[in-house]
Amino acid sequence: MESLIFGAVASSALVLGALAGVRIRLPKAVLAGMLAFAAGALITALSFELFEDAYERGGIWRAALGLVVGATVFTFLSRWLDRVAQGRHEEAHGSEKLDLDAPAQDRPASTASTSGAAGLALLAAVTLDGVPENVALGVSLEEGTGGLALLAAIFVSNFPEALVGSASMRAQGRSQRFVLGTWAACAALLTLAVVLGAGPLSNTSGETISLPLAFAAGAVLASLADTLMPEAFEKGGPLVALSTTAGFVLSFVLATL
Repeated sequence: MESLIFGAVASSALVLGALAGVRIRLPKAVLAGMLAFAAGALITALSFELFEDAYERGGIWRAALGLVVGATVFTFLSRWLDRVAQGRHEEAHGSEKLDLDAPAQDRPASTASTSGAAGLALLAAVTLDGVPENVALGVSLEEGTGGLALLAAIFVSNFPEALVGSASMRAQGRSQRFVLGTWAACAALLTLAVVLGAGPLSNTSGETISLPLAFAAGAVLASLADTLMPEAFEKGGPLVALSTTAGFVLSFVLATL
């Protein structure tokens, strides 16, 4: 019951953020700043919770292999999402086509955000980062080592990620029901991860979970380089560097308390 409550509280930030994202229309610069903040939080997660943990549990070769595979899978997934977005754009605008290989600033302003598929990319990054992170929260509860600091770190990073992701998905023409349902499903999955971490997975060997941790780190790293940071810079300019730094520092402090 304790793990279920912790999981529900941590994942509730995703639902709250998604609700805010579909109901509140924020200026592009503000969304860019929040996206950059979320990117900074994800940098903390992949560096100090995912890849480092994978290295300590399974060694450098397992960690490196999982990282490369995760980055490769996400890169192909992102490219596929771009193709899907292009097809949706062509259906809505006739024969006009979007050059996915052109720089973002050279694309039509109305389609730059759609082509990036930032909402779905951020959802994928949150899921891949959140599953092992919430499993770790469950394990800490089972071991009696607390978990309040990790709970706070997860909540603080989840809210802006869901807000920006849902707002981007709405900008891509997704229905409000689809957006809220998708993020609610993600929240349910991450809640289940906490319960599994406190139960069946609490005694799993380090080498067994090393590859999934590294895979998640590689996928998150690829999402940052391929979609999230370029999208933030495109809308917010150089000032997003400060938001990224703020997200990194706050998440690092919360994770090390």
